[in-house]
Amino acid sequence: MGKGEFSSSILSWLDLDDVEEIVWEPYHKDGPGRPPRNPSGIFKALIVKRLRHISSDRELYRRLWNDPELREICDIEDEGRPYHPSQLTRFRKRVGPERLERIMNGMIEELVEGGVIKGETVVLDATFIKAYSKRDPHDNSQGYSDPEARVGRSGKTYDLGYKAHFAADSESELPVAFIAAPANENEKKHAGKLLDKTLKATRRRVKRLVSDSQYSSSKLREKISGHGIEAVIPYPANQRPNEKEFLRVDKHFRTHGTGRKRRIYRRRASIERMISRMREQLDLNRHGVGGLRNITVHVLLCIIAMLLTAVAALRLNRPEKVRSITLLGW
Repeated sequence: MGKGEFSSSILSWLDLDDVEEIVWEPYHKDGPGRPPRNPSGIFKALIVKRLRHISSDRELYRRLWNDPELREICDIEDEGRPYHPSQLTRFRKRVGPERLERIMNGMIEELVEGGVIKGETVVLDATFIKAYSKRDPHDNSQGYSDPEARVGRSGKTYDLGYKAHFAADSESELPVAFIAAPANENEKKHAGKLLDKTLKATRRRVKRLVSDSQYSSSKLREKISGHGIEAVIPYPANQRPNEKEFLRVDKHFRTHGTGRKRRIYRRRASIERMISRMREQLDLNRHGVGGLRNITVHVLLCIIAMLLTAVAALRLNRPEKVRSITLLGW
């Protein structure tokens, strides 16, 4: 079976009835007016765009004219016109992040039920997403063409953009919750809400929460312990530990503390690998959109593409392939 044939087969094997029902909600099916283009086909096109590293909506439009296999995957009839970039834009606006998050949560629920996502050890982290805008000459802290973008830390420097805050299951290395925010907002500001979403998604199975010292605060630690969860978060140098077993990470990134805590803390690398796969294999940093809502939609589509791979592996009884975005042959 070739790569293209396998692509079409996987999408046909996946039961996307729940997804189709959600993406059809903002469109009319009956009554006067021109009938809409197939929203489920547009949804598939936006997912395949990420899985195949198609650089833009216009490039996707061109490929849909010339690639019969891609047309079949995206439910375009033999003589039908491809989905125009304006239709893709309207789809993203109509469906919005709220419905896409429902799709994401439905997939996570299936993966939890199937035992792929254990949810016992969850890791928090955030990644910077650069904005497609220059800085406003009247306010250097925000974007000019994208005023919702803010200047925040990007690695060892500062840049204009947003942050995607993730919670991931350390064993499967799959996302279980997500929040998008301007880049100038600290991780601690969103950690509490991210924890609430994580508990709901994992059915309160979380036993350990791991993150770096950026998340260390008494308020968050109290919230974590209030849910009966063990916090494996290093204390920064300016905070005094209030527990017997605690972690410190020095300036050379060496971990100090009890052996047990240090072993658990090593699982933090799982979310770094997950984010790396989103960047390299799902084009997380290549979006071409502006505004917090549009960035949220973009990241959610990347997450859904990653989760679709895991759902396909689960349904095909190939649990070893839940993270193999390229090996599944989309």
